[in-house]
Amino acid sequence: MTGLVREVLAEGIVVAQAVERDVGIHATLVQAAEATAAAMMAGHKLMVAGNGGSAADAQHLVGEFVCRLVEDRPAMRAVALTTDTSILTAVGNDYGYERTFVRQIEALGQRGDVFMGISTSGRSPNVLRALELCREMSITTIGLTGSSGDRMVPLCDYLIRIPSDVTMYIQLVHLALEHVFCMLTERFYLGRNRSAAADAASPKG
Repeated sequence: MTGLVREVLAEGIVVAQAVERDVGIHATLVQAAEATAAAMMAGHKLMVAGNGGSAADAQHLVGEFVCRLVEDRPAMRAVALTTDTSILTAVGNDYGYERTFVRQIEALGQRGDVFMGISTSGRSPNVLRALELCREMSITTIGLTGSSGDRMVPLCDYLIRIPSDVTMYIQLVHLALEHVFCMLTERFYLGRNRSAAADAASPKG
């Protein structure tokens, strides 16, 4: 069984190393973080959603934004659409599970916000419906998926596709990139905040 442990870890490392070498993914992540920081600076928020392990990722990521990841800084506006069981079960019962995130975006989303949809398969109906609605509402869209995520391509302003079709390896790398995304967003956000504070403090005229 120890051989299985090594085998699974080695396979996960291969996927992570492929992403480590993919400068396109790196650039997309940086651009998505910069856009998210700009939205937050303008008073908007990040909404995050997914199913199963991706729902846990959504909550984990939002926890880093609201509490902190690296910098000791003010709370940043972020909400996971996966946590309110009353909303999730009411919408699922009355409208169907595919509308669980759409209904919350209708209630909470505003033009200028950012939505991150996480789907390892790229085929989750409730995530796809949420991305479609965000397009209509002029909400910036970020997608995290795997190699089979073709349906998310036209729905995302920023799409990160992990080169694997094995759920646990996709999730392994998603979580690593979610931490990096939060770190980058913090740095953009704090840099912009510090620049704004410096401008406000500088003498005029």
